[in-house]
Amino acid sequence: MSVRHALLAQLAEGPKYGLQLREEFEARTGEIWPLNVGQVYTTLQRLERDGFVESDDVDSGPQKSYRITGRGEAELAEWLRTPPDMTSPPRDELVIKVLAAVRLPNVDVQEVIQVHRRRLVELMQQWTRLKEDEAQYDLGLALLLDAELYRLDSVILWLDATDARLRREAATPTPARSHDRPSPRPGRRMGARR
Repeated sequence: MSVRHALLAQLAEGPKYGLQLREEFEARTGEIWPLNVGQVYTTLQRLERDGFVESDDVDSGPQKSYRITGRGEAELAEWLRTPPDMTSPPRDELVIKVLAAVRLPNVDVQEVIQVHRRRLVELMQQWTRLKEDEAQYDLGLALLLDAELYRLDSVILWLDATDARLRREAATPTPARSHDRPSPRPGRRMGARR
């Protein structure tokens, strides 16, 4: 998550104080992503240093008001239109757990998968209840919950596909299974140029 760009987006609406930025950010994300006030002020200092925001004079009282500059507006516009780099999969703890469990002796991989699957289904139920109760009044929260529900659903689909693949492989009497093959060349990533 880019806190700096989220703050720039909020400042594009008009001047705001640091504490106000934190409160509005948390309110807009349904308080799902808490933001440390220290992180807000550190980010604002960097944005000011880089010329993306400016603040009132130091003598303006205990709270400084920040506003976006023309350079900050250009940075925000560029960020909004630049797709995130998704060429390399993120390091996902659940994927790493399953990969480790596959190689460990005396570990029931299917049981590991089912424990995590049950927890993800519980989370989906919680998010669905929150969506039914509160998201109808808050478009931002509704969009955020939709994204999280789709993400969790895709993880469950991956767990189901992994479970099915492992069951098929266990039923196949071939000695050259994929986890016995040599690893791919180091440094080879999806989308990497040759």
